[in-house]
Amino acid sequence: MYPQPQLNRLAAHKIALRRGIAARRAQCAEATARIARPFGRLDRMLALMRRISPLIKFAAVPLGFLAVRTVYPRRKILGSLVRWSPLVFGAMRGISSMINPPRRSP
Repeated sequence: MYPQPQLNRLAAHKIALRRGIAARRAQCAEATARIARPFGRLDRMLALMRRISPLIKFAAVPLGFLAVRTVYPRRKILGSLVRWSPLVFGAMRGISSMINPPRRSP
C-alpha cells in the first residue's frame, strides 16, 4: 500500500486543510453576524411597532396637532381667518343682497 512517510505527509496535509476550513468557517460566521446585525435591529423595531400599533391610532391626531403647532407656531392669524371666514362671507352675502336685490323674472 502506501509507505509510512507518504501517510505522514497526507495526515499533516489533512490537518492543515481542516485548520484552514475551520478558520474560513469562523471568518464566514463573523461576516454573517456583521451583515445580519442591521436586520436584527429592524426586526426588533418592527416587533415594537406591532406592539404599540393600537396606541398609535389614538395618539396620531393629537401628535399631529402638536407637530403642526411646533412647526408653524404663528398659525393664529390663519386659524382666525379660517374660523371667522364663514361668518364674514355670510355677512357679505347678506349685505350684497340688500344692496342689489335679486331680480325676479315676470
